[in-house]
Amino acid sequence: MIGQKKKLFICITKSNWGGAQKYVYDIATNVPKEMFDISVLLGGDGELKKRLDEAGIKTVLLKNSQRDISIAKEIKLFFELLHMFRKERPDIIHLNSSKMGGMGAFVGRIAGVKKIIFTGHGWAFNENRPWWQKSLARILHIVTILLAHATVAVSETTRDQIGEPWNKKMIVIRNGLRPIDFKQKGLAREIISAKIAERDPAAQNLLSKDQVWIGTISELHRTKGLHYAIEAIAKIPDVIFIIIGDGQEKDDLERLIIRFKLRDRVFLAGRIESASSYLKAFDIATLTSITEALPYFLLEAGASGLPIVASNVGGIPEIIENNVSGILIRSKSAGEVERAIEYVLSHRREAADLGNELAKKIAREFNIRDMIDATVALYKV
Repeated sequence: MIGQKKKLFICITKSNWGGAQKYVYDIATNVPKEMFDISVLLGGDGELKKRLDEAGIKTVLLKNSQRDISIAKEIKLFFELLHMFRKERPDIIHLNSSKMGGMGAFVGRIAGVKKIIFTGHGWAFNENRPWWQKSLARILHIVTILLAHATVAVSETTRDQIGEPWNKKMIVIRNGLRPIDFKQKGLAREIISAKIAERDPAAQNLLSKDQVWIGTISELHRTKGLHYAIEAIAKIPDVIFIIIGDGQEKDDLERLIIRFKLRDRVFLAGRIESASSYLKAFDIATLTSITEALPYFLLEAGASGLPIVASNVGGIPEIIENNVSGILIRSKSAGEVERAIEYVLSHRREAADLGNELAKKIAREFNIRDMIDATVALYKV
């Protein structure tokens, strides 16, 4: 029937609130509703599900979808997806995250789904793993690309990292940033201070609103390189470092803060809802990751006009041009983090120019409308 909606399933392994989840939310809430009947299939009852429910997007809980590998769970997930695809007969499945990509593409082929799209938000072989795990991860990613009808890379670097000839089967669609209602600096600092005091009442008198605030929004994961930033802060007096986010490395980071005697200057704020709207609380933003694809946090911090210190990895140089729109540093180096922050602190006017230049670039090259239009065009092909 002419004009009939296409049934679109957007699938992701977990429903926490990381970069891949932001991408899924943006796609699900912005593709034309008159063209697509949208459902999001996800594991867990996390922040992504909550936000999608609030936006009126249909969600389907996958009972056996989880990040950790379990043979029994994988088998159950296989049949769960197979039942869902055969029963609902989606026209398009759009797969996100490595695990969902591989499983979903395989099941989609068996179920006869007309169009299978996979978005690579980053590759597992870039993480700190034994060589054999990296090799296996690369093979599985290539198999996913072969099974999918189209594969999206969120940056040119992400596409190229998979190697030839597989990269020629991929299309680059960069993440786009939806508008953010940034709170003014004083209010943002008050709200962040209150959130930290809720977790640690003793911190209430330590957060001076007149000090330099350095900050980041990040999952507490080893790949984010937060321990290098903390080690650098230990050598920079009279600054506060605030990490917004939660994750599996929380206890290790807390021990590191105690080890460097930084409990009065480094604060784990936990997850804060709509955290990006409070970015103007910071004077400097950092992202000291070991591996990245095209991080939303840099787009958000860049849009706020903050000067940024970031690792020169993955797709980050596609956002920041060194010494033009931010400062890029070698990853895994606390010394380079320290030197870059010291430069920003001693060159305030130049740093402000870097932030302003990046804000203009974000508005020009990373808007959400371009991302949605390119994705919808891919659905139609």
